[in-house]
This record gives sequence, C-alpha cells and structure tokens, in this order.
Amino acid sequence: MKTNRRSVVGGLAAAAVLSGTRVAYAQKKYDEGATDKEIKIGHTNPYSGPASSYGIIGKAEEAYWKSVNDRGGINGRMIKFVTLDDGYSPPKTVEMVRQLVEQEKVLALFQTLGTPTNTAIHKYMNQKKVPMLFVATGASKWGKPKEFPWTMGYQPDYHTEAVIYAKHILANVKDAKIGVLMQNDDYGKDYWEGFKDGLGKEAGRVVKHVTYEVTDPTVDSQTIQLKDSGANVFFNISIPKFAAQSMRKAAEIGWRPVQYLNNVSAQVTTTMKPAGFENVQGVITAAWLKDPTDKQWDNDAEMKTWREWMAKYVPNGNVGDVNYVYAYSVSFLIEQTLKKCGDNLTRANLMRQAANHQKLRVPCLLPGITVSTSPTDFYPVQAVQLQRFKGESWELFGDVLSAEAT
Repeated sequence: MKTNRRSVVGGLAAAAVLSGTRVAYAQKKYDEGATDKEIKIGHTNPYSGPASSYGIIGKAEEAYWKSVNDRGGINGRMIKFVTLDDGYSPPKTVEMVRQLVEQEKVLALFQTLGTPTNTAIHKYMNQKKVPMLFVATGASKWGKPKEFPWTMGYQPDYHTEAVIYAKHILANVKDAKIGVLMQNDDYGKDYWEGFKDGLGKEAGRVVKHVTYEVTDPTVDSQTIQLKDSGANVFFNISIPKFAAQSMRKAAEIGWRPVQYLNNVSAQVTTTMKPAGFENVQGVITAAWLKDPTDKQWDNDAEMKTWREWMAKYVPNGNVGDVNYVYAYSVSFLIEQTLKKCGDNLTRANLMRQAANHQKLRVPCLLPGITVSTSPTDFYPVQAVQLQRFKGESWELFGDVLSAEAT
C-alpha cells in the first residue's frame, strides 16, 4: 500500500511543533544564475546575418518568458532571459556565450541556435559544466550524454530525418537520379551522412553533390549545376534564404525534379512564399509540429491557446509562421523542466530533470509525438511525419515515423 508522503511530512511537522523540537528539511540549493527571486537564462540567436529569418524564434521565446513572469514566474521566481545577437557567426557566438557565462553568470543556456555556432561553444560549455538545453539545431551530436553530459537537443536529429527522405525516394521515385545542395558545415554534413546511410547500396544514385558557404550571395550557379547533371530528384539541405533561392531558380531554368526540403527551412512565410507558391507545389519535408497554415488545426484546442497567446504577447507576429509554434513548444518544455527542479536550482539538478521526462505532451507537437528523455537518451523529440506542399500550405500524409535515438 502506498503511503501519502504529504500527510506523513505534515504529521511529522505538527509533532515537531508540539514537542518543541526543530526538524531540518531540504535546504534550497543554488548555482550561479539562481536566487530566491530570480532565474537567469542565457540565449544567442541570429537577429542579423544570413540566418536572420530565425530571429523571430528568439523574440517569441522572450515573449514566452514575459508570459511566465506575468503568471508569477516559476515556483515564485522571475525569469531573466538574456538574449544576444551572434549573427550566425561562430566566433561571435563564442564571444557572446563567454559574456553570458562569465559576466552575466547565467544558470544555463537555452535554445542557442545553429549547428556551426553551437559547435563552437560545445566543448567550452561542457568544460564549464553549464547546461546547454534544448539547442535549436537537429545535429545528432547534441544527443551524446557520455561525451557531452551538459548538452541536450530538442528536435528530431538531422541524420534520422535524412534517412527517412532517402528511403522515401527509393520507394517512390522510379530510376531516381539525385542532386544534392548542401550548406558546407556540420549542419549540412549531418544531413548528408544520414542521406547516404539511408540510400545504402543505392548511394550511387546521387549524380551531383554541390555545396555553398553561408556567406555566398546566392546559390544560382549550384542550382544550374544540379539541373545540368540530369538529376530528377532534388534534396535541398539549406537554410531558408538559400532554400527559397534554389527552388525559385530551379523553376526559372525549367528544372522540375521531385523535391525534398530539410525541415529547418519548411516555413511557409520565410521559405515557400519567397520561393513562389507556384514553384514549390509537391515539395516534401518532414514535420513534427502543427503548422498554423494547415486548416486541420483551425479548431484544435492547443492551437487555439497558442493563437490567444500570440494575440496577447506577440501581437505583430505572423500567425502563419511555424517558427512561433516552435518557440512556444520548446519554451513550454524548459518551463516544465525548471518547475521540476523545485528549490534545487543547481546546474546538475537542471540536467537531471531535463533527462527525466516520460511521454510529456508538449503543446503543438503533432498527435502521437511526445517528449521522452533519460540519462542515456538526450533526444527529446524522436518522431516525424512526412508532409507535401499543396496550394499555400503543407498537407500531412502517411504514418508517424519513429526516429532513432542513437
């Protein structure tokens, strides 16, 4: 029979008062960045530079913490969210993060954005033993607790996502000849390695593989090379600016391959619309969040709550942009993680609680997708569903596909 712990503790306390004795209870525990009144969280985001379309994620997260503080904070403590612009430049990220850790003395970093930028601070943060929680990148390296116990990802990893695309191509495109556009950094390479693994013995179906640097003005020449290769499938591993450019250019030069777009650029407002809706019909990507442009969520309770939140806290935000949904969902997750810490706001306990979610329903994840973590599993979201662009929005199809956790 289970004992009601609360009633036992209450009884002990009452007995102690009656007897005049003093009972020692668990003391509050704090590391730098936490006090009785405040929790300080650090963040970097590209508010400027080639990936500035992601800047709204940081702004939305800032708004989320305001809404938390308006509700009384977390366990009575206000959240101080310190967000800095790193311009998607790794050297700048290093500078900003040193400032956050050594001067601002934050308890943890949350949602630092970008694979190359997070790579630049990965070892430093683990040497300092400061949590890097729910980083805004799907590189598979964020889920290695043995080597990097202070870093945890959030979204499905790029490697798995790419494996799913490769298998879908092999099953659905007859005589596939594949052209690949890839950002030339760890983010691009993670997708590329996963894609080759997914193709397996059919890897020779890649007839052209071209790269670009994030500092390049356009990817027009790379898109032309892909067309000239005779490819009838286009796997597009690029951030929104270049994804929109390449799909628009493909249409301009009369190249009509079957197109697969990495999830990080699947936003309607920042990628598909700039590319031209007429140019992106039938493009396939993976999804794990409810897209606000998808009519099936118009009367969904979670999305109604999100829209109400947007109206109050981000009144000028575009409710058609899934980046706001993303920011809302991941902010909910760290809010729950901090709540579980109670009065033990040490960095070690924060990581323990982050690694102890069991099938947590996070608002706006697709049906059937929950968050689970453990001390050996640092991949919170491990499932996706494919979707196809139709008209001016995405349309889900097929089953929810479980992602790998190792």
